[in-house]
Amino acid sequence: MRLLLRAVSLLGALAAWQLLTSLDVSLWLRFEQFPTVTEVAVEYGERLGTPEYWQDLTDSLGRIVTGFALAAVAGVAVGTAVARSRLAADLLGPVLEVLRPIPAIALVPVAILLFPSNEQGIVFITFTAAFFPVLVSTRHAVRALTPVWEEAVLTMGGGRTRVLRSVVLPGALPGIFSGLSVGIGVSWICVISAEMISGEYGVGYRTWQDYTVVDYPGVFVGMTTIGLLGRLTSTAVELLGRRATRWLPRPEQAAPKPPPRRTFGRAA
Repeated sequence: MRLLLRAVSLLGALAAWQLLTSLDVSLWLRFEQFPTVTEVAVEYGERLGTPEYWQDLTDSLGRIVTGFALAAVAGVAVGTAVARSRLAADLLGPVLEVLRPIPAIALVPVAILLFPSNEQGIVFITFTAAFFPVLVSTRHAVRALTPVWEEAVLTMGGGRTRVLRSVVLPGALPGIFSGLSVGIGVSWICVISAEMISGEYGVGYRTWQDYTVVDYPGVFVGMTTIGLLGRLTSTAVELLGRRATRWLPRPEQAAPKPPPRRTFGRAA
């Protein structure tokens, strides 16, 4: 039933798009210059047969995977250190809190000056975009752990490494994956923007090039590709998180209802 509702929602949105653009509706919003669904579908089919489309797709995916993987490792490590060590919090906390409000896309000029190639600069932008959501979520998740678990491990003779491996990281996994889910979405926003500004290949670069030559069906092909890639990667992170935290109770795993109590009337 849920799959049917989702299919109906998607088909309804496509039908509304086709209707508004084919009728050239122009009220407060103007749809007369928008391509129709059929025009975008035809353009999509043509581009699927070109090597440029697949090169752009693999370039963007490679940048996302590289930057996001680095951000996941660094974000979890730094977030855990800041949450567990007062020295790390004092040394790293002020710098991180000053840098955190800066949008990653605003660092494009810094990346251009700092790195010898555009490729490395785009990966840096992607890394920065995902790093702070992962860092903040990890820090909060580690600080929210109950001290009783750690005390139990220490009482049984475990050291700091055992506490970290057996208590801290497993207990913080739900919060860590929440940060990863946010980070992968922000990474796509920033990598596409960085490709538009300083890229040579990639979905963002191609979408901007289509806009400059007034190829609106091509623009929507790029937008659709970005949406599909973003959905694919976020689903992969979500599935990985569900597998890593399969010991947690799920909302769909509702507790069974107790059997109804049997009542017996008194004999007359």
